Amino acid sequence: MPFFIIVLSYLLGSIPTAYIAGRLIKGRDIRQMGDGNMGAQNAFRQLGAGTGLSVGIIDAVKGILAILIAQIAGISQASVLLAGTAAIIGHNWPVFLGFRGGRGECTTIGVLLTLATQPVLIAGSAAAIVLLKTKNVIKASAVMFVPLPLICWWLGAPGLLVSYSIGLPCLVGFTHFIRTRQGLVRHAGEENYTKPL
Repeated sequence: MPFFIIVLSYLLGSIPTAYIAGRLIKGRDIRQMGDGNMGAQNAFRQLGAGTGLSVGIIDAVKGILAILIAQIAGISQASVLLAGTAAIIGHNWPVFLGFRGGRGECTTIGVLLTLATQPVLIAGSAAAIVLLKTKNVIKASAVMFVPLPLICWWLGAPGLLVSYSIGLPCLVGFTHFIRTRQGLVRHAGEENYTKPL
């Protein structure tokens, strides 16, 4: 049962929300637009504010559903956490699109919101203010994720959940690093290709 739930969570996370939105609205692959990321931020910039917001909410719901399904199935807490991680991995490396997806911020927020609701709401409130003032997702994510483990610990969350609140943002950061590096390499290759001889 746990294995089935984890695989199901991965497939749920793999649903390419931004890609579908790009195809429906502009008939284009979102990964070939803007910064090439298949997430809410790129959808917001390339497809419009309403679409970007909808993509972000749906991506968060994928994480929420993965945790709720795992909890309803009655599997162990460790397996529930693995299910949440699988949903994020599915979003970042979706089987339906050649394992090239987004960075996982919204899905991570959905997972953590379900498991640590109060800490996420506290950190998320501060992050929302930063996002509104700076329009910078990176800064808002830092305000959201950096203090989250301390807030979890302060509110008496179990040690496993405190560790989880550290691990998931690290996964997001790792994915962001890979995507940024790939983008720089691709951009450099395009410049070399177009440079006159």
